[in-house]
Amino acid sequence: MQELVSLRASQINGCGHCVDMHVKEAAAAGESDVRLHLVSVWRETTVFTEAERAALALAEEGTRLADAHQGVSDETWALVRKHYDDDRTAALVCLIGMINAANRLAVITHQKGGSYEAGMFAAVVAQK
Repeated sequence: MQELVSLRASQINGCGHCVDMHVKEAAAAGESDVRLHLVSVWRETTVFTEAERAALALAEEGTRLADAHQGVSDETWALVRKHYDDDRTAALVCLIGMINAANRLAVITHQKGGSYEAGMFAAVVAQK
């Protein structure tokens, strides 16, 4: 779920580097091509669970703060709380905040998608 939430935020933010990374990491973790292709239109599909749909809605509303002037709706928050306990909700909120920050850094510094290989980031972190 983490990669799908990060992928959706990255799609909205137009971050080619992060979209590339999250698609490849999700595929390497066993995510199906069908679900990866349908993340951008998740509302119009039947391939995501209710819990996944709640997380994707939170990702969208938390990412589109500027154009969704109301922020996260009460309905979306209630769905998230229905499916996720306090710790998982906090982790989801942090994930959405962090991927939005990472997207902005990558877009500002003109990072392009296409060259990422699954596991690349983990390998760099492990070297430190």
